[in-house]
Amino acid sequence: MTERVDTVVVGAGVVGLAVARELAQRGHEVLVLEGATAIGTGTSSRNSEVIHAGLYYPTGSLKARLCVQGRERLYAYCAERGLGHRRCGKLIAATDEGQLDALRALQAQALANGVDDVQWLDAAQARALEPQLRAVAALLSPSTGLVDSHALMLSLLGDAQSAGALLALASPVLSGRVTNEGIELQVGGEQPMALLARRVVNSAGHGAPALAGRIGGLDARHVPRAWACKGHYFSLRGRSPFSRLVYPLHDSAGLGVHLTLDLAGQARFGPDTEWLPDADPAGFDYRVDERRIPAFGAAIRRYWPGLPEGALSPAYTGIRPKISAPGQPAADFRIDAAAQHGVPGLVNLFGIESPGLTACLAIASHVAAHI
Repeated sequence: MTERVDTVVVGAGVVGLAVARELAQRGHEVLVLEGATAIGTGTSSRNSEVIHAGLYYPTGSLKARLCVQGRERLYAYCAERGLGHRRCGKLIAATDEGQLDALRALQAQALANGVDDVQWLDAAQARALEPQLRAVAALLSPSTGLVDSHALMLSLLGDAQSAGALLALASPVLSGRVTNEGIELQVGGEQPMALLARRVVNSAGHGAPALAGRIGGLDARHVPRAWACKGHYFSLRGRSPFSRLVYPLHDSAGLGVHLTLDLAGQARFGPDTEWLPDADPAGFDYRVDERRIPAFGAAIRRYWPGLPEGALSPAYTGIRPKISAPGQPAADFRIDAAAQHGVPGLVNLFGIESPGLTACLAIASHVAAHI
């Protein structure tokens, strides 16, 4: 027997939960289907927990627009709910004269994106803020901060459930089929079921392209290839020498091995970049490779020469859900609705990596507008 439902959100990461909350509060009947046995076990719980200001992304891109919109909404939401967060600021450091043009270009990019509080610091000004930083110049981003991502997800879930949304864990979506009445989904788990949904939001993270590829009636040319890029994090033994986040100039795959903090002030470094041969989440290996410590140390000492030997300990890893290949520029978010693929009621979210956490509330509003 096929059960009818108004709206299904596939994936209970931070973005899926934000979408479920938004749609439920707008009056939709929402069912969230999550294949794992808990919420937010993938990208949402394996990241730097940074609230990004919106400096890095191409002007006019979804990443730029939704990051800038989502940043202040997220700060306001956390303050209103009493969720752990801190607007600590960050420094982006140029460690030699050859990086100054790139640092100026980043400042110009920030201004073009509407991030108008970024300040240029010379070496003395940077050292005055962070005495142990080695830099010939730096940008100060006061709007960058930190958030307790797990508390955020629990709050989003609570809001969604208060508005009538339901959550089904251990309920993987196996396949789908476009029909004249909606989208039929086959759901696995201990109690397999068939659902006929008027609307489906595919927010399955790493699994979103694969799930889209299993929806009969969606043209395969609208499904991007998935790539996976692993990043390691190592914790600093002892007290952090910095009160702000410290970032090097970024590379094509990520934002470099940066120093971030947790809300208790403990420092950690990461992520680095390791492209994986297989993007299937079922085969992901989240173990930390301690052989990467020497490379981490070399990267860190470019901006913090005082890193003691033996001060790094394994923390965790995360895997970025990429839709751009190694060596290519990072792809923009893809939020594909009927205007893109021609299937009424279906919204696919592809490549929702950083700044997805920062942008989650803005992404949710963007999806709701398409629904």
